[in-house]
Amino acid sequence: MSCAGMGRIPVMYLHRIAADTWAVSETPDGPLRLLRSDPLQTPPEEWDLGDTAERPGTLLAPFFRGAKIVGIGRNYKEHVKELSSPMPAEPVLFLKAPSSVIGPGEAVVLPPESQRVEHEGEIAVIVRERLGRGASPEAARRAVLGVTPVCDVTARDIQRKDPTFARGKSFDTFCPLGPAVWVGADLENLEVITRVDGQERQRGHTRDMTWGIVDLLIYAARMMTLEPGDVILTGSPAGVGPLVPGNRLEVEISGVGVLENRVVGLSAPLQPSRRAASTDTARSRHARRGG
Repeated sequence: MSCAGMGRIPVMYLHRIAADTWAVSETPDGPLRLLRSDPLQTPPEEWDLGDTAERPGTLLAPFFRGAKIVGIGRNYKEHVKELSSPMPAEPVLFLKAPSSVIGPGEAVVLPPESQRVEHEGEIAVIVRERLGRGASPEAARRAVLGVTPVCDVTARDIQRKDPTFARGKSFDTFCPLGPAVWVGADLENLEVITRVDGQERQRGHTRDMTWGIVDLLIYAARMMTLEPGDVILTGSPAGVGPLVPGNRLEVEISGVGVLENRVVGLSAPLQPSRRAASTDTARSRHARRGG
Protein backbone atom coordinates (compact mmCIF):
# COMPACT_ATOMS: atom_id res chain seq x y z
CA MET A 1 0.00 0.00 0.00
CA SER A 2 1.24 3.50 -0.82
CA CYS A 3 0.39 6.86 0.72
CA ALA A 4 0.48 8.40 -2.77
CA GLY A 5 -2.50 10.28 -4.10
CA MET A 6 -3.28 12.07 -0.85
CA GLY A 7 -2.10 15.48 -2.14
CA ARG A 8 -0.58 17.23 0.85
CA ILE A 9 1.49 15.34 3.41
CA PRO A 10 -0.88 13.05 5.35
CA VAL A 11 -0.83 13.02 9.15
CA MET A 12 1.10 9.92 10.22
CA TYR A 13 3.32 8.76 13.06
CA LEU A 14 6.76 7.34 12.33
CA HIS A 15 8.21 4.86 14.82
CA ARG A 16 11.68 3.32 14.97
CA ILE A 17 11.06 -0.28 16.00
CA ALA A 18 14.56 -1.70 15.35
CA ALA A 19 18.02 -0.39 14.44
CA ASP A 20 17.19 0.25 10.79
CA THR A 21 13.48 -0.57 10.75
CA TRP A 22 10.71 2.01 10.75
CA ALA A 23 6.95 1.61 10.98
CA VAL A 24 4.00 3.94 10.49
CA SER A 25 0.68 4.35 12.29
CA GLU A 26 -2.34 6.56 11.67
CA THR A 27 -2.63 7.47 15.36
CA PRO A 28 0.09 7.66 18.04
CA ASP A 29 -0.88 4.31 19.59
CA GLY A 30 -2.53 2.73 16.54
CA PRO A 31 -1.54 -0.44 14.68
CA LEU A 32 1.87 -0.31 13.03
CA ARG A 33 2.70 -1.07 9.42
CA LEU A 34 6.23 -1.61 8.21
CA LEU A 35 7.67 1.22 6.14
CA ARG A 36 9.30 -0.17 3.02
CA SER A 37 10.48 3.26 1.84
CA ASP A 38 13.46 5.22 3.12
CA PRO A 39 11.83 7.98 5.22
CA LEU A 40 14.56 10.45 4.24
CA GLN A 41 14.71 9.60 0.54
CA THR A 42 11.00 9.27 -0.25
CA PRO A 43 8.41 12.02 0.40
CA PRO A 44 5.91 10.95 3.07
CA GLU A 45 3.00 11.15 0.64
CA GLU A 46 4.74 8.46 -1.45
CA TRP A 47 5.72 6.07 1.36
CA ASP A 48 5.15 2.40 0.63
CA LEU A 49 3.63 0.59 3.60
CA GLY A 50 3.98 -3.15 4.10
CA ASP A 51 2.62 -5.75 6.49
CA THR A 52 1.40 -5.13 10.01
CA ALA A 53 4.28 -4.87 12.48
CA GLU A 54 4.31 -5.88 16.13
CA ARG A 55 4.70 -2.93 18.47
CA PRO A 56 7.84 -3.43 20.60
CA GLY A 57 7.71 -3.01 24.35
CA THR A 58 9.99 0.01 24.04
CA LEU A 59 10.53 2.09 20.92
CA LEU A 60 13.97 3.31 19.91
CA ALA A 61 14.84 6.99 19.63
CA PRO A 62 13.73 8.27 16.20
CA PHE A 63 17.28 9.33 15.37
CA PHE A 64 19.08 8.81 12.08
CA ARG A 65 22.69 7.67 11.99
CA GLY A 66 25.08 10.50 11.16
CA ALA A 67 22.65 13.31 12.03
CA LYS A 68 23.64 16.39 14.00
CA ILE A 69 21.68 18.06 16.78
CA VAL A 70 21.29 21.83 16.59
CA GLY A 71 19.99 23.50 19.73
CA ILE A 72 18.26 26.87 20.02
CA GLY A 73 18.72 28.79 23.25
CA ARG A 74 16.48 31.44 24.80
CA ASN A 75 13.58 31.22 22.35
CA TYR A 76 10.87 31.79 24.98
CA LYS A 77 10.88 35.19 26.70
CA GLU A 78 9.76 33.83 30.09
CA HIS A 79 12.61 31.30 30.04
CA VAL A 80 15.08 34.12 29.35
CA LYS A 81 13.72 35.97 32.39
CA GLU A 82 14.08 32.99 34.72
CA LEU A 83 17.72 32.57 33.64
CA SER A 84 18.34 36.29 34.31
CA SER A 85 19.79 36.53 30.81
CA PRO A 86 19.40 39.32 28.26
CA MET A 87 16.99 38.68 25.40
CA PRO A 88 19.13 37.88 22.35
CA ALA A 89 18.69 39.91 19.17
CA GLU A 90 18.86 36.71 17.08
CA PRO A 91 18.54 32.98 17.80
CA VAL A 92 21.27 31.43 19.94
CA LEU A 93 22.65 28.32 18.22
CA PHE A 94 24.61 25.50 19.83
CA LEU A 95 25.48 21.91 18.98
CA LYS A 96 24.62 18.96 21.19
CA ALA A 97 26.56 15.70 20.84
CA PRO A 98 24.67 12.94 18.96
CA SER A 99 26.07 10.49 21.52
CA SER A 100 23.77 12.12 24.10
CA VAL A 101 20.65 10.64 22.45
CA ILE A 102 18.63 7.99 24.28
CA GLY A 103 15.19 6.58 23.58
CA PRO A 104 11.97 6.24 25.56
CA GLY A 105 12.35 4.26 28.77
CA GLU A 106 16.11 4.67 29.00
CA ALA A 107 17.76 6.33 31.99
CA VAL A 108 19.03 9.89 32.20
CA VAL A 109 22.29 9.56 34.13
CA LEU A 110 23.36 12.45 36.36
CA PRO A 111 27.15 12.90 36.06
CA PRO A 112 29.28 13.58 39.16
CA GLU A 113 30.86 16.59 37.40
CA SER A 114 27.63 18.56 37.89
CA GLN A 115 25.74 19.54 41.02
CA ARG A 116 22.77 21.00 39.13
CA VAL A 117 21.25 19.10 36.22
CA GLU A 118 17.99 20.51 34.88
CA HIS A 119 15.23 19.45 32.50
CA GLU A 120 14.30 21.46 29.41
CA GLY A 121 11.31 19.90 27.64
CA GLU A 122 11.14 20.98 24.01
CA ILE A 123 9.74 20.39 20.54
CA ALA A 124 12.28 18.66 18.29
CA VAL A 125 12.05 19.06 14.53
CA ILE A 126 13.42 16.32 12.26
CA VAL A 127 14.70 17.47 8.86
CA ARG A 128 14.10 15.32 5.75
CA GLU A 129 15.62 17.46 2.99
CA ARG A 130 18.88 19.35 2.69
CA LEU A 131 18.39 23.00 3.54
CA GLY A 132 21.03 25.66 2.97
CA ARG A 133 21.66 29.38 2.85
CA GLY A 134 18.94 31.40 1.14
CA ALA A 135 16.17 28.87 1.80
CA SER A 136 12.65 30.23 1.36
CA PRO A 137 9.90 29.73 3.95
CA GLU A 138 8.26 27.27 1.56
CA ALA A 139 11.47 25.25 1.23
CA ALA A 140 11.99 25.26 5.00
CA ARG A 141 8.48 24.01 5.63
CA ARG A 142 8.87 21.33 2.97
CA ALA A 143 12.14 20.21 4.55
CA VAL A 144 10.43 19.13 7.78
CA LEU A 145 9.84 15.42 8.27
CA GLY A 146 7.97 15.95 11.54
CA VAL A 147 8.20 16.77 15.23
CA THR A 148 8.80 14.71 18.35
CA PRO A 149 9.25 15.37 22.10
CA VAL A 150 12.77 15.90 23.40
CA CYS A 151 14.41 16.85 26.69
CA ASP A 152 17.46 19.07 26.36
CA VAL A 153 18.93 17.93 29.69
CA THR A 154 21.46 20.51 30.86
CA ALA A 155 24.18 20.64 33.51
CA ARG A 156 23.30 24.20 34.46
CA ASP A 157 26.31 24.88 36.68
CA ILE A 158 28.68 23.75 33.93
CA GLN A 159 26.76 25.71 31.27
CA ARG A 160 27.13 28.89 33.35
CA LYS A 161 30.84 28.25 34.00
CA ASP A 162 32.01 27.26 30.51
CA PRO A 163 32.43 29.71 27.60
CA THR A 164 30.32 27.43 25.36
CA PHE A 165 27.28 25.21 25.91
CA ALA A 166 28.92 22.07 24.54
CA ARG A 167 29.96 20.30 27.74
CA GLY A 168 26.91 21.18 29.83
CA LYS A 169 24.55 19.98 27.09
CA SER A 170 26.34 16.89 25.80
CA PHE A 171 26.86 14.37 28.60
CA ASP A 172 25.79 10.87 27.61
CA THR A 173 21.99 10.37 28.04
CA PHE A 174 21.33 14.16 27.98
CA CYS A 175 19.04 14.01 24.93
CA PRO A 176 15.99 11.76 25.45
CA LEU A 177 14.06 11.72 22.15
CA GLY A 178 10.78 10.15 21.02
CA PRO A 179 8.58 8.17 21.11
CA ALA A 180 7.37 8.89 17.55
CA VAL A 181 7.71 11.51 14.81
CA TRP A 182 4.48 13.33 14.04
CA VAL A 183 4.49 13.70 10.26
CA GLY A 184 2.22 16.41 8.86
CA ALA A 185 1.94 18.33 12.14
CA ASP A 186 0.83 21.96 12.15
CA LEU A 187 4.10 23.73 12.95
CA GLU A 188 2.29 26.82 14.23
CA ASN A 189 0.02 24.95 16.65
CA LEU A 190 2.09 22.73 18.94
CA GLU A 191 2.16 22.52 22.72
CA VAL A 192 4.87 20.90 24.83
CA ILE A 193 4.44 19.88 28.49
CA THR A 194 7.11 18.65 30.91
CA ARG A 195 6.32 16.73 34.11
CA VAL A 196 8.54 15.43 36.88
CA ASP A 197 7.03 12.69 39.04
CA GLY A 198 3.62 13.53 37.58
CA GLN A 199 3.80 17.23 38.49
CA GLU A 200 3.71 19.73 35.64
CA ARG A 201 6.88 21.82 35.48
CA GLN A 202 6.75 23.39 32.02
CA ARG A 203 4.13 24.22 29.41
CA GLY A 204 4.80 26.11 26.21
CA HIS A 205 3.16 26.71 22.85
CA THR A 206 4.69 27.58 19.50
CA ARG A 207 2.82 30.90 19.60
CA ASP A 208 4.98 31.80 22.64
CA MET A 209 8.23 31.36 20.70
CA THR A 210 10.21 34.46 19.81
CA TRP A 211 11.18 32.79 16.52
CA GLY A 212 8.84 30.21 14.99
CA ILE A 213 9.94 26.84 13.66
CA VAL A 214 10.18 27.90 10.00
CA ASP A 215 12.19 31.01 10.90
CA LEU A 216 14.56 28.91 13.04
CA LEU A 217 15.19 26.51 10.17
CA ILE A 218 15.95 29.36 7.76
CA TYR A 219 18.28 31.01 10.28
CA ALA A 220 20.14 27.82 11.20
CA ALA A 221 20.56 26.91 7.52
CA ARG A 222 22.31 30.25 6.92
CA MET A 223 25.06 29.21 9.30
CA MET A 224 25.30 25.48 8.59
CA THR A 225 23.67 23.32 5.95
CA LEU A 226 20.95 21.17 7.47
CA GLU A 227 21.10 17.60 6.22
CA PRO A 228 18.38 14.91 6.10
CA GLY A 229 17.93 13.46 9.57
CA ASP A 230 19.25 16.48 11.46
CA VAL A 231 17.41 17.39 14.67
CA ILE A 232 16.57 20.97 15.66
CA LEU A 233 15.73 21.62 19.31
CA THR A 234 13.46 24.66 19.21
CA GLY A 235 13.97 26.05 22.71
CA SER A 236 12.65 25.55 26.21
CA PRO A 237 9.65 27.22 27.83
CA ALA A 238 9.89 28.66 31.34
CA GLY A 239 9.83 26.34 34.33
CA VAL A 240 13.16 24.55 34.04
CA GLY A 241 14.19 22.85 37.26
CA PRO A 242 16.50 20.31 38.87
CA LEU A 243 16.52 16.57 38.36
CA VAL A 244 17.54 14.13 41.09
CA PRO A 245 17.95 10.35 41.14
CA GLY A 246 14.60 8.58 41.27
CA ASN A 247 12.71 11.22 39.27
CA ARG A 248 10.34 10.16 36.51
CA LEU A 249 10.70 12.62 33.63
CA GLU A 250 7.98 13.09 31.02
CA VAL A 251 7.88 15.36 27.97
CA GLU A 252 4.66 15.42 25.95
CA ILE A 253 3.67 17.10 22.72
CA SER A 254 -0.11 17.13 22.60
CA GLY A 255 -1.11 14.94 19.69
CA VAL A 256 2.01 12.79 19.43
CA GLY A 257 2.55 11.11 22.80
CA VAL A 258 4.68 11.11 25.94
CA LEU A 259 8.43 10.62 26.21
CA GLU A 260 9.17 9.02 29.58
CA ASN A 261 12.57 8.44 31.17
CA ARG A 262 13.80 7.68 34.67
CA VAL A 263 16.62 9.61 36.29
CA VAL A 264 19.52 7.84 38.03
CA GLY A 265 22.90 8.66 39.50
CA LEU A 266 26.03 7.44 37.80
CA SER A 267 26.53 4.71 40.40
CA ALA A 268 23.13 3.11 39.67
CA PRO A 269 23.28 -0.16 37.70
CA LEU A 270 22.28 0.37 34.08
CA GLN A 271 20.89 -2.19 31.67
CA PRO A 272 22.43 -1.96 28.19
CA SER A 273 20.09 0.11 26.08
CA ARG A 274 18.62 -1.24 22.88
CA ARG A 275 20.26 1.70 21.11
CA ALA A 276 23.68 0.72 22.41
CA ALA A 277 23.12 -2.94 21.58
CA SER A 278 22.12 -2.12 18.01
CA THR A 279 25.17 0.14 17.66
CA ASP A 280 27.47 -2.62 18.90
CA THR A 281 25.93 -5.04 16.41
CA ALA A 282 26.44 -2.56 13.58
CA ARG A 283 30.07 -2.05 14.62
CA SER A 284 30.65 -5.81 14.66
CA ARG A 285 29.28 -6.13 11.14
CA HIS A 286 31.46 -3.22 10.03
CA ALA A 287 34.54 -4.84 11.58
CA ARG A 288 33.83 -8.13 9.80
CA ARG A 289 33.68 -6.24 6.51
CA GLY A 290 37.11 -4.81 7.25
CA GLY A 291 35.90 -1.19 7.62
